[in-house]
Amino acid sequence: MRLYSYWRSTTSYRVRIALHLKGVAFETAPVNLMRGEQAEAAYARLNPSQGVPALVLDDGTVLTQSIAILDWLEETHPTPPLLPAGAPARAHTRAAALVIATDIHPVNNLRVVARLGQLGLDAAVRTAWMNDWMTRGFHAFARMIMADTAFSFGDAPTLADVCLVPQLYNARRWGCDLAPFARLTEIEARCLALPGFAAARPELQPDAT
Repeated sequence: MRLYSYWRSTTSYRVRIALHLKGVAFETAPVNLMRGEQAEAAYARLNPSQGVPALVLDDGTVLTQSIAILDWLEETHPTPPLLPAGAPARAHTRAAALVIATDIHPVNNLRVVARLGQLGLDAAVRTAWMNDWMTRGFHAFARMIMADTAFSFGDAPTLADVCLVPQLYNARRWGCDLAPFARLTEIEARCLALPGFAAARPELQPDAT
């Protein structure tokens, strides 16, 4: 498989984590978002939304959108599971993951932040915008997860943790105050101690600069 990825992309980071956790072999095809490579014709044909990640399967099938890719991985490579047993528990886990994937990430996306600049908002205001949405999302996430477990929803990582760790990485990039979120950073530390999470870290990717 080939994963089209950018090293600091949180959506790419999510998929890398899941691929490593599930032991799925893949090669990385870097797409430099800062140079606009996602809008070049060849890649735009591969992924019409002109974002990352995109996962090309062994048979040439192209999957896009990180949550859709993660769903495909869970269906086709169920071990280890990233969703718990039982429909309510799975729904709770998905809901927490989506707080990050749909409440935080879309309004902090590179395209959105660039557009804010085009509308005249300076760098400090754009950073405050990102940190505000991250803070709101982390507060919601923290209220939704279990209180006394090693990871967000039990003794093993789930889809919620796969989404949480990249978002915390991004939060540190932008100076978001994580002091109120000790529970989340403790979970993050446990996750990063696992080989699957560690191998997916941005600074270890072939296109890291």
